Amino acid sequence: MSNPFTVSLVCWHDGEPLLRSIREAVFIREQGVPAEMEWDGLDEGCRHALALSHSGGAIGCGRMLSDGHIGRIAVLPQWRKQKVGTAIMEALLDYARAHDYKQVNVDAQTYAVPFYRRFSFVEQGDVFMDAGLPHIRMRLELLPR
Repeated sequence: MSNPFTVSLVCWHDGEPLLRSIREAVFIREQGVPAEMEWDGLDEGCRHALALSHSGGAIGCGRMLSDGHIGRIAVLPQWRKQKVGTAIMEALLDYARAHDYKQVNVDAQTYAVPFYRRFSFVEQGDVFMDAGLPHIRMRLELLPR
């Protein structure tokens, strides 16, 4: 059975309204991240993954900075536990491999560590607070194709 959604890589210019709607719902409203922290001015230089339902609604997103830092992985609550986050991560990791990144990293919220471990990310250092939420840096070494 195929997924009831698709994931595409987009630039901020093309995806901004949809990407913004997901991140506002998840990070700002649900998790209480201050808007000035969420909108950090880095989106223009990122590659974004955007998940859309088959009816065209935005349901999840993520981004990768030019230095290989993956972040802002968000999935709307009603779409969680349906492999949307997995598909977003796979799209970003495929992009990193296709562009010869040697490694990628995430600053994972601590509750999400098991999710990133499934992709073979490994914790680096100690837990730290970001936007009032506990995080830990994780790294994944990418093997050449």
